[in-house]
Amino acid sequence: MNIILLGPPGAGKGTQAARLVEERGMAQLSTGDMLRAAVRAATPVGVQAKAVMDAGELVSDAIVSALIGERLDQGVADGAIFDGYPRTAAQADALDLLLSERGQKLDYVIELDVDEAALIERIVGRYTCGKCGTGYHDRFKHPRQDGVCDVCGSTEFKRRPDDNANTVSTRMAEYRAKTAPILPIYEKRGLVRRVDGMADMHVVGAQIADILDI
Repeated sequence: MNIILLGPPGAGKGTQAARLVEERGMAQLSTGDMLRAAVRAATPVGVQAKAVMDAGELVSDAIVSALIGERLDQGVADGAIFDGYPRTAAQADALDLLLSERGQKLDYVIELDVDEAALIERIVGRYTCGKCGTGYHDRFKHPRQDGVCDVCGSTEFKRRPDDNANTVSTRMAEYRAKTAPILPIYEKRGLVRRVDGMADMHVVGAQIADILDI
């Protein structure tokens, strides 16, 4: 089963993709990660992409599509999760072609539906232990002892520099702009399913499982 996971930054796509990888053996095809891996491994597509990037140019749709095809040819017997691709109508057409050439198809486009104001609060308020990485939140999850990590006892905490309201709002606007061209395409084909991205991650996981197990 092949699916696309959609959702703005902080909606929990990564968490849900990791669950699907662990529980169902699906392969997460994140174009950014795949591009870096291909460049490191000096695959044919990686060599081509490196030359483009070294020249200061953007990697073309053709190269990204070739990268996806290269990964599909390595085998995704239990299905694939497309993360960050497609983002345009042209890429959606390319994905259809890549799958059909391999006797496969796209089964679902699952969007994690979120309340943007609440999501901004969720992201802006999060911070982690500087030593062990345990996550906390200004409103939803405080350490049991103020200023002391529950897990390792460290008193050092950190926040991601891009976890601020302006940056998050900009990233959400970019997400809407990128998904706007492809959602209608998949909606016309009856592939889009929406889950409550603001629910607890286990509830979201259960909603996705219900869709995949129909």
